[in-house]
Amino acid sequence: MQSLAFVKRRSHSLFALARREIGPIAVVLALAGLLLSFRNIAEEVGEGDTHAMDSAILYALRVPGHPDMPIGPWWLTTAATDVTSLGSITVLSIIVFLVFGLIASLRRAREAVVLLAASVGGIVMTGLLKDVFQRDRPPLALHLAPAINASFPSGHATLSATVYLTLGAMIAHFAQRRRVRVYALSAAVILAVTVGCSRIYLGVHWPTDVLAGWCVGAAWALTCWSAALLWERLAGKRLTTAPKAQHALPTTAHGADAGVLSEGA
Repeated sequence: MQSLAFVKRRSHSLFALARREIGPIAVVLALAGLLLSFRNIAEEVGEGDTHAMDSAILYALRVPGHPDMPIGPWWLTTAATDVTSLGSITVLSIIVFLVFGLIASLRRAREAVVLLAASVGGIVMTGLLKDVFQRDRPPLALHLAPAINASFPSGHATLSATVYLTLGAMIAHFAQRRRVRVYALSAAVILAVTVGCSRIYLGVHWPTDVLAGWCVGAAWALTCWSAALLWERLAGKRLTTAPKAQHALPTTAHGADAGVLSEGA
């Protein structure tokens, strides 16, 4: 019986250790996969190998012979324009500052800093990558919405993935119920994917621009949230390993009487 109990305790400790180690390993593998995918896409784009596929997808979304006429019902263009605004710097800044204020009011400084760092870092990173690659936009005849600066990677796809995935991970981290965590992360992914697809439909980005934006945005969100979890773990260790304060010994009735006698003397 004692040996069986020992085996159970040992198995439980090994399982707990494996669960703690699997998380960091999975994060590293996911991050490496996203960065490797971005690098491969960037290399293919730089060599011009994706141009035929990109063009075929964009022109498949237009009426044959009329590149300025999108396929689908008339309201789809309006809907795509509305959806694509969810990835604009203006809308994302409003969302970030509102959530930042809410988190700060709850005195969650760590989460507020991570959200702000992820958002600002995503904007800076997107601008730097656009300056490095300097890819031209699709032909103006395909544009159904205004577009500025370089094309690769898609800023809307990158920033929407960064902000929405960070928010989704934040909600999932504090949610008690599994279905709430699944819902938060699923909603974040759907928002990022929908914004990116709207950029392709509106003809202002090549499909590989959006795919690269998803990769780099998700990688940055994963990096920021992993740093937040590491910060939380280190802070917890510091709290648990801090020296304990010296507690005063409880005063007994006898001690109290002695104190009174000494004061009277």
